Amino acid sequence: MVYTVPGIRFPCIPSCEKLPSSRPRSVRGDRGSTTTISVLLRSYSHFPRKVFRGRHLHDFNSYPIVAASQRILVPDSHSDDPPSTDLLDTSTAVSDPAVISESTDLTMEIEEGIEEEENQDSSEDDGASEVAEESKQDGVEEEENQDSSEDDGASEVAEESAPIIDVSNIEKANLREKSVPPPGPGQRIYEIDPLLMGFRGHLDYRYGQYRRIREDIDKYEGGLEAFSRGYENFGFNRSAEGITYREWAPGAKTAALIGDFNNWNPNADIMTRNEFGVWEIFLPNKEDGSPKIPHGSRVKIRMDTPSGIKDSIPAWIKFSVQAPGEIPYNGIYYDPPDEEKYVFRHPRPKKPKSLRIYESHVGMSSPEQKINTYVGFRDDVLPRIKRLGYNAVQIMAIQEHSYYASFGYHVTNFFAPSSRFGTPEELKSMIDRAHELGILVLMDIVHSHASNNVLDGLNMFDGTDAHYFHSGLRGYHWMWDSRLFNYGSREVLRYLISNARWWIEEYRFDGFRFDGVTSMMYTHHGLQVAFTGNYNEYFGFATDVDAVVYLMLVNDMIHGLFPEAVTVGEDVSGMPAFCIPVHDGGVGFDYRLHMAIADKWIEILKKRDEDWEMGEIIHTLTNRRWPEKCIAYAESHDQALVGDKTIAFWLMDKDMYDFMALDRPATPVVDRGIALHKMIRLITMGLGGEGYLNFMGNEFGHPEWIDFPRGDQILPNGKAVLGNNFSYDKCRRRFDLGDADFLRYRGMQEFDQAMQHIEENYGFMTSEHQYISRKDQEDRVVVFERGNLVFVFNFHWHNSYTDYRIGCLKPGKYKVVLDSDSSLFGGFGRVSHTAEFFTFEGWYDGRPRSLLVYAPCRTAVVYALVDDYEDKEDRI
Repeated sequence: MVYTVPGIRFPCIPSCEKLPSSRPRSVRGDRGSTTTISVLLRSYSHFPRKVFRGRHLHDFNSYPIVAASQRILVPDSHSDDPPSTDLLDTSTAVSDPAVISESTDLTMEIEEGIEEEENQDSSEDDGASEVAEESKQDGVEEEENQDSSEDDGASEVAEESAPIIDVSNIEKANLREKSVPPPGPGQRIYEIDPLLMGFRGHLDYRYGQYRRIREDIDKYEGGLEAFSRGYENFGFNRSAEGITYREWAPGAKTAALIGDFNNWNPNADIMTRNEFGVWEIFLPNKEDGSPKIPHGSRVKIRMDTPSGIKDSIPAWIKFSVQAPGEIPYNGIYYDPPDEEKYVFRHPRPKKPKSLRIYESHVGMSSPEQKINTYVGFRDDVLPRIKRLGYNAVQIMAIQEHSYYASFGYHVTNFFAPSSRFGTPEELKSMIDRAHELGILVLMDIVHSHASNNVLDGLNMFDGTDAHYFHSGLRGYHWMWDSRLFNYGSREVLRYLISNARWWIEEYRFDGFRFDGVTSMMYTHHGLQVAFTGNYNEYFGFATDVDAVVYLMLVNDMIHGLFPEAVTVGEDVSGMPAFCIPVHDGGVGFDYRLHMAIADKWIEILKKRDEDWEMGEIIHTLTNRRWPEKCIAYAESHDQALVGDKTIAFWLMDKDMYDFMALDRPATPVVDRGIALHKMIRLITMGLGGEGYLNFMGNEFGHPEWIDFPRGDQILPNGKAVLGNNFSYDKCRRRFDLGDADFLRYRGMQEFDQAMQHIEENYGFMTSEHQYISRKDQEDRVVVFERGNLVFVFNFHWHNSYTDYRIGCLKPGKYKVVLDSDSSLFGGFGRVSHTAEFFTFEGWYDGRPRSLLVYAPCRTAVVYALVDDYEDKEDRI
């Protein structure tokens, strides 16, 4: 029996011995939660998948996509409805007209069944509109924008017959001519932080290990640039003569390449081994010149291992899918013809000075109960992100993971984009669209651990416990139920460093958020350890120097070859020199996630208003290493998972279900919750770091937690965990709630958008000027300056203050530029936006001048000098 779909052929393969997984796979969401795998993979049996050449579709939903050839690829079974544009509501009163009108022009309206020429014209027209809208944002007058749009449109038409230049190919060619700069002296960290001198022995040893590995790579591997291209030597690589496949599997006794192309015959294509444990085979082209392995066919490597006969998905596989009705995944030989390859048309955006990140998960980014696609995210969500004012999107769960509920953190195939959401070409299309909109795309990359899955992943790949991972207990993370890499292995370094480069070079990601870095850097993985800031906690026997050196090497490669790339590390420990360049002796990250802030807000929200300590809030927000940049956030995906609560849910709980409609009175709980939700987010952005992050949907106070589709499960300890009947109801984002003008969610979304645009205009997060002039516990008032703005927060639950004196630095006339109590933001409109505030000379709260303002209860107001205010395009 043979069942097929276009581009992939699934024959009924002969039975073969497979090594069962002795350990369950686990969900890694709230760090400690675990569950078994048996139900997980069965949960996909009722969602038959189709993999198409050049596209990926789910039977329960379909999207057309414009390929590089400008052809519309229409699925065999499809919906009659075009991609929804309901989410692109343009009634955005907090932005200038350019920003408002942009949200409609950014929508890609692609109709099924349109002829090739019509689609080509449509895509070019959209490009002309984009140019026009971008020029509006730059402050060009409306008439000039119209002329610019027409000129650009004419250019597009003139270039219609010209070949499309793939900007990624130009970048790749340039990269081959570059080299990573040699290691620096690594001593500047002692100038930056003199306290590190007491731990110079450890730090110099660490830097010495880094230099030693760099020297070995330069001597034996041709340098870090060549070393980071391991995917050109391992895995499948096609030349004019044929296909070469290599795999590092030193534990295997024999190896053979099997798949659809040779009817899964283990005796057909036997591999040979060299002295380093690398297995290799060359498959010459067929007589007609075509490759022996067709694009889209399934492949695996069969090995005779110390644990028995084992079929494994190649470690460097570029795509893997789960066939209909099957539990294991299948490696796919992915080498589409040129006409089906996506062509990148847009250059990478420049790295912004102020990073405002919209954390996203493609699969759950639709309001519908389904797994969303790269195409759906591209067409519906990216324009929303642009309109909201974020300049970067951080995307989770990109690396293939067989367990959907792991949130992408139990990776099985490190070089393969998740097939749940679409094809590699569709992912490229999504990233190119983000670049067209001026949005950076960061990938949530997982190099801290790997899935415990034996069938689909790296675990026991060559039949041994110590292949890519440490053996024994050191190689097992007991809380995450996952495997831990051996960063002291040269081949592991090659694999992971090449993996980072692959995503930037092949898919044009603009950088990474490295997950679980604290777990990597310490042998105790940060578990059951309270970091107090004592330097002995960072530099001692508990530090995994091999892991830290790996982080230095991968940052060195990324920043050496891609100077505009951004790296963010998820480190809760606060390790010194984490965000200092490698050549100065640091670990090399651009930003650290300021994880303590979210934990503090949850702690505070459990208290009564009367028990909130202003000094405690300020201390948490500002307690960071000042020479090192941080990404602040009030909540991320961690706080949105089932078992936890979002800030909105902590504040309003069940009242969110019945009292969010504007046609009925709100309860005191809702009024309090909406007011504090806005204040918490603004003070976090204002004081918490040099960048800001929000998880999708939380900008408008998404009313539900995240719960992945799952069935009832029995844990290894015998405890039963009830499932949700494989429901997608909680595994989606209800953007329609934030867009609805009859719901109170809309006001919170408008305020979040206003925050982003104010930061874009004033750049206060990256300003060197920051001064906290008041943290009054009795009045519950916080006043601070950030850049040229003055922020006033009144957290009191009922006291409002008239003629309240606040300190300021610069003389002149001030006006309100942001007011959380505005009726537009769901407030009571108690602050006048036409009032003018003049400074008084004389010291007050440590400032040379002062103002008299009105500070209503539970309100945040931002003031700016009128001269500075009038220079800005956005007047909010």
